[in-house]
Amino acid sequence: MIVFTIGLPLVVAIILFFPQRNHLFFNLLTLVFTSLAAVEFRNILAQKDLVVSVPEAAILGAIGPASWILVISFGFNINIVPVAILLGASWMLVSHVFFFKKQLDSYISSAAAGFTVIIYPGLFTACMIRLSSLSNPGIVILFFLLIVCLNDSLAWVAGILFGKNNRGLVAVSPNKSLAGFIGGQIFSLLAGIAAVLLFPDVFVPEVLSPLSAGIILGFGTGLAAIMGDLCESALKRSSGIKDSGSVILGRGGALDSIDSLAMAAPVYYLLCRLLFHL
Repeated sequence: MIVFTIGLPLVVAIILFFPQRNHLFFNLLTLVFTSLAAVEFRNILAQKDLVVSVPEAAILGAIGPASWILVISFGFNINIVPVAILLGASWMLVSHVFFFKKQLDSYISSAAAGFTVIIYPGLFTACMIRLSSLSNPGIVILFFLLIVCLNDSLAWVAGILFGKNNRGLVAVSPNKSLAGFIGGQIFSLLAGIAAVLLFPDVFVPEVLSPLSAGIILGFGTGLAAIMGDLCESALKRSSGIKDSGSVILGRGGALDSIDSLAMAAPVYYLLCRLLFHL
């Protein structure tokens, strides 16, 4: 609730009042959180002997978002994105060739950990930055945050009010309830419908009716947000960690705070491109 009542309005203010260079301020904030989340994910992986150094995790996780910032906000050629990712992956292979002999047993685990943090959270959150390349990016980003955060926060409220007898359906997160899932999805649907009804000049459907496109946008993004939360819970439970970190009061770590956003961002971006003239 702290994130919903304070954090979300703060981010909304950044989007509304600092749109310069295709929302560079918001994109840099995304980059910082991604790098922090990559370090936290590195700590989770380390519990299973998949070890990459903290500096490597911070840099590798930031490669995807940083390269897209260079393209979108500074006009770099789009080919810089795959080149940057390949360089990061190559670093994990080449640099660790020079391990001392006693460390060679960890070569595979280090390379695997490095590749993983490039993809998650790196390439997932890069899709949040790619939203700023679409038409009317401020509105598009705001509704992305609205759909995901309403799902997350109101699922919690619905679970508290109506979820007493329908919890434990998913083993990785036994406190999650069916009522919470339904409540979160309803508000994501409403947010998707609101997007096309309130901003018909922004969310112009390609083929479907506005109502149908809004329902698909809200439902698909909301479902991905829920899966993001559950997947991160599975990662933490598998490693025996309760919270990914302690950066955010009441939320835990950076990864705890962006897990839903990270999983939902590629889905929302894809649906925006498929469903609307964006």
